[in-house]
Amino acid sequence: MQRLINLTKRTVAVNLAGVENAFKNGKVGGGGRRIKGRELNYDVIANAGALASKIKELLQVAPGDDTNVQVLGGGKQLLVQIPTARVNAASEFVVGMTAAAGATTEALIQQFKAGYAEAPMVHAAVWGEYPQTVGMNGGNVASVLNIPQNDEGLGFALRNIMANHLAMITKRNAMNAAALASIFEQIGEFEMGNAFGIFERHQLLGLAFQGLNANNLLYETVKSQGKTGTIGTVVQSIVGRAIEDKVIKAGKKLPSGFTMYEANDVPMWNAYCAAGVLAATMVNCGALRGAQAVSSTLLYFNDIMEKETALPGCDFGRVMGTAVGFSFFSHSIYGGGGPGVFNGNHVVTRHSRGFAIPCVAAAIALDAGTQMFTPEMTSGLVGAIYGEIKEFREPIVSVAEAIQK
Repeated sequence: MQRLINLTKRTVAVNLAGVENAFKNGKVGGGGRRIKGRELNYDVIANAGALASKIKELLQVAPGDDTNVQVLGGGKQLLVQIPTARVNAASEFVVGMTAAAGATTEALIQQFKAGYAEAPMVHAAVWGEYPQTVGMNGGNVASVLNIPQNDEGLGFALRNIMANHLAMITKRNAMNAAALASIFEQIGEFEMGNAFGIFERHQLLGLAFQGLNANNLLYETVKSQGKTGTIGTVVQSIVGRAIEDKVIKAGKKLPSGFTMYEANDVPMWNAYCAAGVLAATMVNCGALRGAQAVSSTLLYFNDIMEKETALPGCDFGRVMGTAVGFSFFSHSIYGGGGPGVFNGNHVVTRHSRGFAIPCVAAAIALDAGTQMFTPEMTSGLVGAIYGEIKEFREPIVSVAEAIQK
C-alpha cells in the first residue's frame, strides 16, 4: 500500500495526442478558446519516442534512479513516473504534475526547436490555463490526484479521486475497484487524523473486510446472493454470519418478540456491515447493470440492518446519512451528476469515514453505460495510463503478494 501511494504521487499521464491537436488547431486553455494564426505543425505523436527519452533525461535526479517514462497507445500517451527523490524533496504531492508538465514542455521546445514566439503556445498546450487560474484547465497532463485547492479540508487528497477513475483504472473489475477505493479512502482517514486510539482498529478492520475481502466474507456473500439475492437477503446473510462468527449475540427480547442484538466486538461488527453494504451494492447494481441504485442501496441496507439487529449500521449511521444527500444530488430532483463523478472529498459524500466510495466504485464498474458522465468520457486517459500499473489495476492481488513476501 505504501508503494501504491508512492506511485500515486509519482505517476502522471501525458496526452501527446491532445498536445498535437492543440498545436494544429490553436486550441489551448480549455473551453472554446482558440487562437487563430498561432497553429503549430508539430508531429508530436510521431516523435513520441524521442520526447520520452528527453523527458526522462530531464526528470532524472541520478542515473539509474526510478524515473520511468513509457510510450503507450502508439505514441498517443506517455506514462511518466517522476523519481522518488523529487517527491521526497517536495512539500506537496503536486510535484508529480508540475515536474511532468515542466519536463514535457521543455522536451517539446527542444525537439521542435521552438522559438520565443512558439514557446508560449507549447506551454499552454501542456499546462492548459495555468497560471492564469490555479487549475490546469485544458491542459494535457493528468493525475488521479486533484490540486490541493480543490480539497475540502486537511488530508483529503487521496479521497479526492472520482469513482469513474477507479473503475477505469481497474478495468471495470468491481472487487478491485472497491479495493483501490478503500485503500485510498482509508489511508486518507489516517492522513486526516481520524484513525487514532480506538478508531485505528475501526478503520483497519473496515479496510480489511470491505476493501480486501478478509475471511472471504465479501466474495462468499456475493456468490451466494448473486442470482436471486436482494438487499434484504444480503442483510440476513451478514447477520447470520456475524452470529455464527460470534461477532454479535442475541440480547434483550422485547414483549413483541423482537430480539435486540449486542456486539461482542464493535469495530468487527462495523467491518461486517461494511462488507455487507458493498456486497449488497454488487448484488443490486449488478442485477440492474446500473450504478444509479448505489445511493439507495447504501441507505436501505443500513436502514434494514438497524431494524433487524437494533445495532448501528455501517460507520455508525454515517453511510446511511451520506446516502440521503447522495441520492438527491446524483439523480433525484437536482440530478447534477451521476455517481461516477463523486468522490470522498465531495461535499455530499465526504461524511462517511471511507466506507461509501468503495461501494460507488464497484457500482460504476458494474454499470452498463447508463450514466450521463461515463467512465470512458471522464477517465479514459487516466484509466489507460494507471491501468498499466499492476498495483493500481489489481490491488487485491498486489497487497496479497506483498504480505507473502
